[in-house]
Amino acid sequence: MNRQLKAKLKDILMKMRVDICSKIKHIEKENLGRLQKEATGDLSGYSFHMADLASDNYERELSLDLAANERELLYKIDSALKHLKNKDFGNCQQCKKEIGIKRLIAVPYALLCIICQEQEDKKQKQS
Repeated sequence: MNRQLKAKLKDILMKMRVDICSKIKHIEKENLGRLQKEATGDLSGYSFHMADLASDNYERELSLDLAANERELLYKIDSALKHLKNKDFGNCQQCKKEIGIKRLIAVPYALLCIICQEQEDKKQKQS
């Protein structure tokens, strides 16, 4: 893989990282940083209706799941950037063969080639 392609992929990864960090901050600010009373708009101190409370809890749980998914993607991006810095980027972590350029352009944080990724997916489905 040439330097120009590596630089392009690094730029893509860095932009993805900034975008994901922004999404995580937004989720935390809008959904997770507020008190239960603030989230419902009821500042009176009286108890909530059970349906309202359940709805609010569902929204908070959904926000937590979204933030967790974004953090997982952020971890993958950081790992790819680390491999770029260590100069072993673009090689499959299992079979050590070069990952296809088309795959890296589509999924620049990919650490496995298509064949190894398919095998990993099959293992996860079976367990």
